[in-house]
Amino acid sequence: MSQSYSNVLPIEYPSIPSAGVYYFNTTSGLRYEVRFGRLQDNILHANIVFGVINDEFEGEEYITTNRGEVYQVMNTIVSIVKNYMKEHPKVNVYEFNAVGREGEPETKNENARMSLYKRYLPKIFETGWQFKIEGNVALVKKG
Repeated sequence: MSQSYSNVLPIEYPSIPSAGVYYFNTTSGLRYEVRFGRLQDNILHANIVFGVINDEFEGEEYITTNRGEVYQVMNTIVSIVKNYMKEHPKVNVYEFNAVGREGEPETKNENARMSLYKRYLPKIFETGWQFKIEGNVALVKKG
């Protein structure tokens, strides 16, 4: 069973590009937020956080669920990050934190979510970027 990697969901772009908050909805009705935060001591370093923000998850803002939509979700996130990169060409470090699932042990080894991210990082960052993955944190720097 092959999955389509080109399927991207409709994206709600921020009205002000510097806001760095994007939204999209899956076909099953999950609402995702993708947020880009800048570090105070280095505005060229963006931290990317995303996850489901539906009320049914009661404050667990950045959880992700798997309702068979993982490829669509990840392809949409790839599209959002590429858009952000185009609008913020001077940003030279991106950080992804793979928050573990509830009940998943906190270890220095990467979790299942980071394994998924690792597959998609090369789709976002092409030549000229270097990947450094330690546990559940991926730092991507312009080489």
